[in-house]
Amino acid sequence: MKSKKLHQDKVNITTLGCSKNMVDSEVLSGQLLANGIDVVHESTKPDYNISIINTCGFIDKAKEESINTILDHVAMKEAGYLDKVYVTGCLSERYKGDLETEIPGVDAFFGTMELPNILKAFHADYKTELVGERLLSTPSHYAYLKISEGCNRTCSFCAIPLMRGKHVSKSIEDIVTETKLLVSRGVKEIMLIAQELTYYGLDIYKERALPKLLDTLAGIEGLHWIRLHYAYPHKFPMDIIDAINRHDNICNYLDMPLQHISDPMLKAMKRQITAKEIYTLIDQIRDKMPEICIRSTFIAGFPGETEKDVEDLKYFLEKVRLDRVGVFTYSHEEGTSAYELPDTLSAEEKEERAQDIMSVQQDISLEKNQEKVGHTFKVIIDKKEAGRYLGRTEFDSVEVDNEVIISSKKKLKPGDFVQVKITKAFDYDLEGVLADE
Repeated sequence: MKSKKLHQDKVNITTLGCSKNMVDSEVLSGQLLANGIDVVHESTKPDYNISIINTCGFIDKAKEESINTILDHVAMKEAGYLDKVYVTGCLSERYKGDLETEIPGVDAFFGTMELPNILKAFHADYKTELVGERLLSTPSHYAYLKISEGCNRTCSFCAIPLMRGKHVSKSIEDIVTETKLLVSRGVKEIMLIAQELTYYGLDIYKERALPKLLDTLAGIEGLHWIRLHYAYPHKFPMDIIDAINRHDNICNYLDMPLQHISDPMLKAMKRQITAKEIYTLIDQIRDKMPEICIRSTFIAGFPGETEKDVEDLKYFLEKVRLDRVGVFTYSHEEGTSAYELPDTLSAEEKEERAQDIMSVQQDISLEKNQEKVGHTFKVIIDKKEAGRYLGRTEFDSVEVDNEVIISSKKKLKPGDFVQVKITKAFDYDLEGVLADE
């Protein structure tokens, strides 16, 4: 006879990968809570009996981290510390059959769009009335806000459409409802995320509606900062920049992944844009908004990449002087059009190229930071660490960009806005004091 259960279920959600995954986990948490199920994010205490792992399947390193995390939790289950282990997210979407065979200790695997099925595993119902309801896993003063799902682009290296499907926009009304709810709970900064921000609205409004969305969100009382992540450069709508210019609470910040600058690489990657068009686009954006901070990411070691291609990219960085740059190495993704292309570089050579490119950007970043010394900036406080406060200017997003290190005798709290005079510059961080001290 099955023994009577002596404790209530408690669920811990582990999120791997990007901010879009984080939002999915937060929505899942909100649904579980609404069904009376106790849930936490990334708990460091062994006080939960059910684990849900929201996986990433974007590149090899992310897949490896996801698999290792699954195996760790299955081992905890086998040792008697967990009753159930569930897996969801992109890795599960792509490799469900293989994972079920290779890791039978997992109780169930779910894809990226199977939230109602996850809830059924808990004998819970999906509550459609919970628009925007979620349990934040971020500090309470900022949040990510997903405005669409999926992607219609066909970049040869990217498997996101295979894992997330076609582009589907949320309605402006639903986004506004979610934003107002977040602001009512103390959120002061929202980061708009999507696989492709500039495509927003084409499916439901038959036009690129991001500027209209921005105008609407900027009018929400109590929302201090709005930040834009992941804008596609091809056919970039310049009225987005006009919308940023119209509103003081939209950060002068644009995250635009370019991936490369060499024409042969752009063509092989199916980016639908040329080097000349990218140079022109950056000039046009800066002409409209000279103070804008542009962040981008690039791929090193795509099949067929030559030394000249790398030199073209380094020249581009030196010429254009982007404010923020990230570089990751290419990995083959099943189902993409580049999957069958033979590797022309070893993993070590790819990493060397990535480091070479970043060394160029490191010098640029230091020079740009040094230009800020002596100037005063509005800074949001994120946390206190080792006796000093850490914050960000409007030109810096969470985790990926610069931090401002502040020494102050004042008692500050996360979410406070302060004026900081920059006194020292480093490669990727700034140091300063409160302007009124």
